[in-house]
Amino acid sequence: MSHAAPKFVAYERVSTLRQGRSGLGLEAQRKAIDDFAASRGADVIGRFTEVESGGRDARPDLARALHLARLTGATLVIAKLDRLSRNAVFLLTLRDSGVRFLAVDMPEANDLTVGIMALVAQQEREAISRAMLESG
Repeated sequence: MSHAAPKFVAYERVSTLRQGRSGLGLEAQRKAIDDFAASRGADVIGRFTEVESGGRDARPDLARALHLARLTGATLVIAKLDRLSRNAVFLLTLRDSGVRFLAVDMPEANDLTVGIMALVAQQEREAISRAMLESG
């Protein structure tokens, strides 16, 4: 009996226009996702790329990626958990959205792990903000 290949929706994000234009980070994210998909025998059915600060939760491309994943039953795949957001509430909302998602850097993460990572990400974001204020 043949099984249908798993379906992935890829989501990549860079924080700044300069990062986005230079391809810094994006190429690495894309390669990580594509290599992971290949290792799982999965089809990447959609790819969404956003140039947006991790602190901002209004992400139209992420919303489109989640919509496609929900419609097709695909799994949202990101290269690193911190690419989604450094905002704990946002990550926890995503976790509870009903869309399966996984991070290539933590493919075995479960809801509890994601909850803990969300809190760590939030703390990192606050520490980065403080450091920038102090150096400014």
